[in-house]
Amino acid sequence: MKIEQFEDKGLAHFSYAILSESAREIVLIDPARDPQPYYDFAQAHNARVVSVIETHPHADFVSSHLEIARATGATIRVSQLLGADYPHETFDEGQSFTVGQLAFRALNTPGHSPDSISIVLSREGKDVAVFTGDTLFIGDVGRPDLREKAGNLTAKREELARQMYYSLREKLMVLDGAVLVYPAHGAGSLCGKALSGANSSTIADEKASNYALRPMSEEGFVQELMADQPFIPKYFGYDVALNKAGAPAYAPSVQQVPRLAADTPIEPGVLVVDTRPEAAFKKGHVPGALNIQQGGKFETWLGSIVGPEEPFYLVAADEAAREELIQKAAKIGYESLIKGALVGTPATQATLPKLDVEQFRQHPEAYTIVDIRNASEAKAEPLFAGALNIPLPELRERVQEIPHGKPVVVHCAGGYRSAAGASILAPALPGTPVLDLSEAVKTFLPAISGH
Repeated sequence: MKIEQFEDKGLAHFSYAILSESAREIVLIDPARDPQPYYDFAQAHNARVVSVIETHPHADFVSSHLEIARATGATIRVSQLLGADYPHETFDEGQSFTVGQLAFRALNTPGHSPDSISIVLSREGKDVAVFTGDTLFIGDVGRPDLREKAGNLTAKREELARQMYYSLREKLMVLDGAVLVYPAHGAGSLCGKALSGANSSTIADEKASNYALRPMSEEGFVQELMADQPFIPKYFGYDVALNKAGAPAYAPSVQQVPRLAADTPIEPGVLVVDTRPEAAFKKGHVPGALNIQQGGKFETWLGSIVGPEEPFYLVAADEAAREELIQKAAKIGYESLIKGALVGTPATQATLPKLDVEQFRQHPEAYTIVDIRNASEAKAEPLFAGALNIPLPELRERVQEIPHGKPVVVHCAGGYRSAAGASILAPALPGTPVLDLSEAVKTFLPAISGH
């Protein structure tokens, strides 16, 4: 037996290939959008993929389960509750299947979603590992607030939080302490709030260290789980629906994105997402363009700022960056929204002024300060007294809350988000200078409030 973990760092996503060496057969769990790494693994081990299991219809990435099944003849297994639109076999509690000497059995573990399952892997009658999807993470558990309006089954967050309490205690914590825990996400995922940087654990270690697994009442658990969850990106409901239906094949979908020459006229009224470094963007860009830089968690911020109903042009610094960014957009199913991808910029008449940081440091009261960090970040570490906190994913919809009387300074925690924030506010506040504190925010970190 071999368990191979695949990691997508951009989305903090883990997927798995479980190889039965005796049968030369592979079971995949929660595969990413690009199926090629799994085909490469199968070829390297002279094995074939016989089953693909989805622990639930994912909100934060697009899965290749349908594409892989069509290419390999593998059986897709999902909970009956998912209401899948593609050919599949139901896989719920009481059901199991074998591959060589390995046995896979389903546990219904609702909480993150009503249709979540966990998969217990056994060898020769002994439980070896459990693949917990977004139910149990390392140091955390899945958030319960993503299925109020999405999916085949919807459920209120409080109802799902209560289901999570029992899924953890009656389904997962009763497994042997030596059973390995393999989740679908690691640190940085928005599917939980406090995920560890580790990529695996054991049931015993989680019972000893995971806050959600310590002894507490159901009411206490529900209150703690629902508190301080991160924002919900705009694309999450869209991806749930796309995964329920089954996404189109990855490579052809990426190839269909129009690659345009830099001087191609931009259609008026269509959003432009400019991914070049902020310094280049500020020197000149298309009026109204959003500066979502290539670095950082580009796909998460793209899907948090731009809605799944908004077509856009993609501007990249060079051809290599353009291809990488199209692929990143495809991870969340946004490649179909790209009207055209360009290298360079088709217009440079819009610019952003540079902030005199020392002048701002001496007279912060002369500026309207907009803190675009998440509410929990701003509350935990306030930087400027009187700052207006509007989280970046909400900024386009809440621009009218920003007064026009003073120059506006936008800040986040490190500079990546504030570049996007300044690009949103500048065209929305004509006549008001919009300035980006950028990485200089780090020099203010020890000086909390009072400035």
